[in-house]
Amino acid sequence: MVINSNLTADRSTFVTHLECSMTGERYEADQLHGLSRVGRPLLVRYDLDAVKAALPKATLEARQTDLWRWRELLPVRRTGNIVSLGEIETPLVPIPKSAGSANVLVKDEGRLPTGSFKARGLVMAVAMAKELGVTRIAMPTNGNAGAALAAYATRCAIETIVLAPEETPEVNIREIAAQGARVYRVNGQIDDCGAIVGRGAAEGRWFDFSTLKEPYRIEGKKTMGLELAAQFGWKLPDAIFYPTGGGTGLIGMWKAFDELEKLGWIGSERPRMYAIQASGCAPIVRAFEAGEEHAERWEDAATVAAGIRVPKAVGDFLILRAVRESGGKALGVGDPAILKAVEDCAKKDGLLLCPEGGATLAAYRAALRSGEVDEDERVVLFNCATGLKYPMPEANAAVDRFGEIDLGAL
Repeated sequence: MVINSNLTADRSTFVTHLECSMTGERYEADQLHGLSRVGRPLLVRYDLDAVKAALPKATLEARQTDLWRWRELLPVRRTGNIVSLGEIETPLVPIPKSAGSANVLVKDEGRLPTGSFKARGLVMAVAMAKELGVTRIAMPTNGNAGAALAAYATRCAIETIVLAPEETPEVNIREIAAQGARVYRVNGQIDDCGAIVGRGAAEGRWFDFSTLKEPYRIEGKKTMGLELAAQFGWKLPDAIFYPTGGGTGLIGMWKAFDELEKLGWIGSERPRMYAIQASGCAPIVRAFEAGEEHAERWEDAATVAAGIRVPKAVGDFLILRAVRESGGKALGVGDPAILKAVEDCAKKDGLLLCPEGGATLAAYRAALRSGEVDEDERVVLFNCATGLKYPMPEANAAVDRFGEIDLGAL
């Protein structure tokens, strides 16, 4: 058995404080926090000069390539509080036939524990909840985040309550329950679930683990950006297409790139960040096109891509800021294009995308047609979960072994 020292060795930590993402107000590290005083997400800050002195890039490169190799850029202080189910560095998979370019790579997050990129954020948030003494958590979910929370919280004996919209896929509900959480369907959208969680948190019944309402999910999700930099030899791709609901991963990657530049590991060049939404629930797209800093709630949200069915995101201004600073855009795609992209990628390239991943491929195809991207550019599409969790078309063809079989027709 190979021992992963990323999980077992004590390493220096460099968190200095937390900071309001809107006002810059400082908050003490190593204390339990939710949102800032003005109701905005808190960002974890590090002594990056000290990290640079303590962690040569060669040392980082020599470590096993899992999420926890980045310990010096993560918030967990004590090794004993690390929680892990095997968070690998996810592969970059080319899809030349369905994308129409050999330069398009899918970062396949479905290989992570619980089958989605929600494992990145929730493993970090749960580890920090353990470190800070939290014993009871509640969270709204469209499915995959609840599954990740249930798995990690169960692993370290934190009681968990999960509320999900009534249209959440059945496989997600059963997965959450099977992994130890109490899960309830709610006749509403995810922000309606979040309102119930918020009421319980205000009454002291549990700690609110809603997206961006605790500071540490961003830190787990930023490892996507750290990994990309390492996988691309410390030169970032030209564009990133990211399925955007709450947008934690997009915000986290943008933070990761800033930290890597301050370490001197990458230059000032940045990918164009494309926030991809379904046209049936596109508050970020609407705000981007209107030049707004915040996104109004999207009424009557509906899409096959449940993971991006988020009518209102608390980090809306951070998403929009990253998209605009990068020279990217917020793009919406319809459900028919999403489903066609999923089908094409599976049948032409052998990679089964989830609907949210299909949205990034559909958006890339549209962007290629419009000239927004060039086929020579290096582009990364995020597939945020395994397609095995989602409904697939029926396949009912059969052979009767007792009858006449026309083998030429098979």
